[in-house]
Order: sequence, then structure tokens, then C-alpha cells
Amino acid sequence: MSSSKRYKLFTERAPKPIGPYSVGIRSGDLIFAAGTTGVDPATGKLVSGGIEAQTRQTLHNLAAVLEAGGSSLALVLKTTVFMQDLKEFAAMNAVYGEHFPVDPPARTTVQVAGLPLGAQVEIEAIATVGEGAGD
Repeated sequence: MSSSKRYKLFTERAPKPIGPYSVGIRSGDLIFAAGTTGVDPATGKLVSGGIEAQTRQTLHNLAAVLEAGGSSLALVLKTTVFMQDLKEFAAMNAVYGEHFPVDPPARTTVQVAGLPLGAQVEIEAIATVGEGAGD
């Protein structure tokens, strides 16, 4: 059994961690992206515009982390979506679908009591590395 190296991912195109964790880890041909929210990396603040805007920014942030590791949204295998209010599911899902139009990944969506900085949505992912990166 071969051991694969672990690489901590970092990009200026995604918000910096607000605690002792990595935004992503690449191990072999897999990337484990930590949960990200709709924080604008330039300002460090949540974007305005409600669940749609936050979901869109969250997915842009997630894409940036994946790209830093040689992957892309097209190579995501599994996501977990954490939401403040599942009544907003349809609005979140519409934006999510724009980013995963073909063969979407497996997904779990749960409602939580709270998210960092008062975010309405947070998404984490597991992705592969390789062909399709940058799609």
C-alpha cells in the first residue's frame, strides 16, 4: 500500500480560515474542501442579497479552493450543504443547480442552528483531481 502526500490548499481567491483549519487538503487524487460560506474574500464580509447571493459566492469560493488543488466543480463527488433555514431550500437549490448542470454530485442538505458570521448557507465538498479541472 502506497502512502500519498498530504497538501494543505490555500488561495487568495477564497476567504482565509477563521480558525485552526485548512480551507482544503489534497491527498493523492482527492480533495477535501472545508465548509465555505458566502464571504467575499476581498472584504472578509458576507455578501448581501440573501440566500441566492450567498449560495453563489459560496460556490465561487469552493471552486477557488478546488482549483488551487487541481480540481473543479465538475469533479466534485459529494457535497454537504448546511442551511440556516430549509424554507430557503428552493432558492439555494436553483443557484446550486446552475453550478452543477450535468451529473451533479451526491449531496446531503441539513438545517443547522447557526453558521459562522451569521451565514445562511455553508457548503463542503469532496472532489477528485484530474481531467475536467477548470470546467
